[in-house]
Amino acid sequence: MDIEKIVETVAEKAEEVKEAVAEKAEAVKETVAEKAEAVKEAVEEKVEAAKEAAEEKTDAAREAVEAKTETTNETMADYTAELEASYKKGPPKADDPTWDKFEQMMADKTVFEVKVDSVVKGGVVAYVDEVRAFIPASKLAAGYVENLDDYKGKNVEVMVITADREGKKLVLSGRDVARMKARAAKAAAQEAVQVDSVLEGTVDSLKDYGAFITLDGGMSGLLHVSQISYKRVEKPADVLNVGDKVKVKVIGNKDGKISLSMKALEEAPARERRSDRPEGERRERRERSDRPEGERRERRDRRDREESFNYTENGKATTSLGDLLSGIKLGE
Repeated sequence: MDIEKIVETVAEKAEEVKEAVAEKAEAVKETVAEKAEAVKEAVEEKVEAAKEAAEEKTDAAREAVEAKTETTNETMADYTAELEASYKKGPPKADDPTWDKFEQMMADKTVFEVKVDSVVKGGVVAYVDEVRAFIPASKLAAGYVENLDDYKGKNVEVMVITADREGKKLVLSGRDVARMKARAAKAAAQEAVQVDSVLEGTVDSLKDYGAFITLDGGMSGLLHVSQISYKRVEKPADVLNVGDKVKVKVIGNKDGKISLSMKALEEAPARERRSDRPEGERRERRERSDRPEGERRERRDRRDREESFNYTENGKATTSLGDLLSGIKLGE
């Protein structure tokens, strides 16, 4: 074996090692991107939970005002008979079984059905065991109710949220029941999505880091950019459009998140043997490996900058893989 052949063989081996290292570095890069996205999603979930908690506190304050003032917004004539009967009965007994029942129902979060009797200022009225109960407009349904009159005479599933024995104030909520059922339905639907199953879905939205897919069953999953194809994809928008129908494989379903892959349905490309490459390409690779270290470092830094990962939504969140991968240098 002559010297030139030995040099060529060593150069090819060195190139193989370099490419293997580059592939591992790329895998690390994708893993860090996925972890960064997981952190971002966790933060978004906490923000959403905080928003819901703030909304609930605001609703509670509003309901307290509504419950306190709704009787003053009605004429005394509307409830003359009810007031006279109340005066005759006197204050409720400490051991009144009816209010004992209401308090227990509130503690147990018992769900039951009532019929809306009438519409009043700020909500509707129903009767439970002949006791007048108030349902605030904000607690009547899962979403905003524009016309309360649409609910008059209708049955609504509710639970007790206030049982004031002394003030004879019984407040119900249909929204809490509706949201509780919606959460249970979503959890059941997600549990039904099995890992390794192949499903069809529609591209709902595109981000720099991946695409959100609405599956035919109604659940949503994330198709990470690294899971779109074995070919390098810079941005999902380069190969996908909102509204596209896609076939995906479920590769994860944990902690309320469904991970999807299109790549898993493709056949992995065969690894090219170095000896099968044209002599010109092999020569070019050897020439690149002979470049001065400073020039190679400059090229790697430039490529890192071009491939940096940035995600911005409403100007509030930015994640740079350049920052996350500081210290990791990729070979040419």
